[in-house]
Amino acid sequence: MRKYIAFRCFAAGLALTGCQVVLAQSSVTLYGVVDTGVAYANSQTSLGSTSDGHSVVKMSNGVWAASKYGLLGSEDLGNSLKAIFKLEGGFNSANGAQQYANAMYGRTAYIGLTQPTFGTLTLGRQYAAYLQALLPYSPTNNLTGYFGAHPGDVDGLDTDYRVNNTIEYQSPILFGVTAFGSYSLGGVPGSFNAGSTWAAGLRYQTGPIGLATAFQRNNNSTPGGGAWGADSTMSNNGAQLGVSALTNGYQTAQAQQRFAVAGIYTFNSSWDVSVTYSNVQYIPGIRSAFTDTAIFNTGGIVLHWKAIQALDLSAGYSYTRATKANGIQSSAQYQQFNMSQYYALSKRTGLYAAEAYQSAGGDTLGTAGRSQIVNATATVGDGFQSTPSSSRSQFAAGIGIIHRF
Repeated sequence: MRKYIAFRCFAAGLALTGCQVVLAQSSVTLYGVVDTGVAYANSQTSLGSTSDGHSVVKMSNGVWAASKYGLLGSEDLGNSLKAIFKLEGGFNSANGAQQYANAMYGRTAYIGLTQPTFGTLTLGRQYAAYLQALLPYSPTNNLTGYFGAHPGDVDGLDTDYRVNNTIEYQSPILFGVTAFGSYSLGGVPGSFNAGSTWAAGLRYQTGPIGLATAFQRNNNSTPGGGAWGADSTMSNNGAQLGVSALTNGYQTAQAQQRFAVAGIYTFNSSWDVSVTYSNVQYIPGIRSAFTDTAIFNTGGIVLHWKAIQALDLSAGYSYTRATKANGIQSSAQYQQFNMSQYYALSKRTGLYAAEAYQSAGGDTLGTAGRSQIVNATATVGDGFQSTPSSSRSQFAAGIGIIHRF
């Protein structure tokens, strides 16, 4: 109490002498999501397996939004400049396990500066500029990534993949346009390029129209190609993104490139439609198990309807086709149909349901690469990356509850 009174007296004295004391304004917010449900798939086997699949009913986690916790903070440094940080960790609400082993904040960990006139600069583990630019128009916003990401999330439009050691810049909005750019240091001795990731994007928003385009390149940390591993983004900036039944045979790529355009048109407060197109390339090197660049083209559309204040309904369709390469004469193709329903019990709590059906055709590469041409099999969204169907088709559905705090 004495210290408090002394401080008040000191501050009053400064005021009488015409001096000013500026106390920085800072804030830290604790937030999180808990999302748990039950999912069904009519056919499921292990990735790369040739055994017959079986139907499964299992508890699902993070379907509508990832189960997570985090700290979001800022400090006013004066002249509209702020220091910012974000620390975010994920967990499995079905069993309490950490999303990333040995990483308390494996989802996001960055610090930076932001100023309205000059933009925002952040450093740490975060989404690359590719997803930052495209995310507002991603099909996963309404269909969920678990069931509604494009087959195998081949174009990385869901929020599963982040990059370590990233320097990222986001410009202020100028005439409706926002620019994004990021570079992720590979940290490989003797090679500045190996293991690095770079991305750039533009987003335009005016009235009911929104458009975005972005590009990303991931370089293998082993020059010339080699096994990337299934989601090793915690240890390798250029880690394989989205290993699935679509891309299983291309895990030894020297580099990956993603280009996408997306847009939305909002008719009124109840209706909007979004469309996406992406071109994804797996580029071989001297150590790769395939010799020709594999290209996947995907187009998708999502119709979203806010039926009543508490009820949101969505339906979507996507088509993915691979090029003929690496000895494949019948190129792989995938068609996916989605629906989702969300009912808000309150601003923080909701009930949801989602359904998806995918059919596959043509051929692709198995785990061994070019020496193993196999039938293309279905893998709905990105919730079944490691457990695709053993056949040409797959149906999956789920229900759940989500709470935000």
